[in-house]
Amino acid sequence: MASLVRHVTIDCSDPYALARFWTAALDGKLGDGDFPGDPEVLVETAGAGLLFIRVPEGKTVKNRLHLDLQPQDRSRDEEVERLAGLGATVVGDHRKPDGAGWVTMADPEGNEFCVERSAAERG
Repeated sequence: MASLVRHVTIDCSDPYALARFWTAALDGKLGDGDFPGDPEVLVETAGAGLLFIRVPEGKTVKNRLHLDLQPQDRSRDEEVERLAGLGATVVGDHRKPDGAGWVTMADPEGNEFCVERSAAERG
């Protein structure tokens, strides 16, 4: 059997705070035993987990890898509004007049991710 992705690991300055954002964004849960001040914090999701690790240096350039989110129970635009309410910011708006496209956002530490159309919107 081939390997499976266990986690996607993200360097950050405050693992617990960033994990809380992503827990809310993905309807996930924090790993058992993860607390404020911990150097590593896990977010368990329906897909691969996200592991946030404290590093001393800050983010300086665009991510070479990013997450593409597809809303499951709301539209892309509703999801963008919800994520903005959680602390994300819009970095690029690639929506088209015909409804296609995506929105590039950044989490509270500046890590980019995209919000695509839901399956219902694609149908």
